[in-house]
Amino acid sequence: MEKVCPKFSITDAPFELPHIPRIRTHSSYMLNMVASRTLLKRGIALIKKLASRKGISPILATLLLIVIAVGAIIITYAWVVTFTSTQTTTAGKMIKYDSASINAATDTATVYVRNWGTEPVTLDKVYIDGEDHTTSVTSPIGFTTVGVSLSVEAVVKITVNGTDAGLDYTAGSTYDVKVTGPGVEWEESVEAS
Repeated sequence: MEKVCPKFSITDAPFELPHIPRIRTHSSYMLNMVASRTLLKRGIALIKKLASRKGISPILATLLLIVIAVGAIIITYAWVVTFTSTQTTTAGKMIKYDSASINAATDTATVYVRNWGTEPVTLDKVYIDGEDHTTSVTSPIGFTTVGVSLSVEAVVKITVNGTDAGLDYTAGSTYDVKVTGPGVEWEESVEAS
C-alpha cells in the first residue's frame, strides 16, 4: 500500500510548506513527518522570539511600584478614616452612674445618671436583672412615654417603683440595673439595703 506523495502547493496548505521530494512511503507517515517538521520550525521560531524579549525597563518597574504603593496608602487611609469616625461617634455619647441604690423596705431603685460624653443623650429604658421595667419609672415625670434628654455633664435621678414592677427586693441581694437610650447604655450591679 505504498503511495507516492504528491507535491504540495501553497494554495493547498494554510501555511507554507517546504519542498518535499517525491518519496515512496506511507501517506500517514509522510503527513506526520511534514507536521513534525513544521511544528519544530514554529517552536524554534517561538523560542527565538521569546529569548529576544527583554524585561521591563527600570523606569517602568519603578513607576509600577509607586502605583502599587499609592494604591495601598489610599486603601489604608479610607479604612482609618472610617474606623476613627465610627469610634469618635461612639465616644461622643457616654453615660455612667454617679450613684445607685435599692431600698428593700420601700422596694424602690434610685439611680443618678450623668452624661459624661461630648454630646447630649436621651435615656428611655430601664432594665432590672435583664427585664424591662420602664413602665414602673416614677421619676422623672414623662420618662415612660418620651424618656429624658440629658445635656453634657447633666445628672438625672431615675426612680423605679419595685412594687409596681412586681419586684420584691431583698436586703443584701444584688440586682443588675441598666439604663439605656439610643447609642448609650450603662449597667451596674447594685446591692439592696
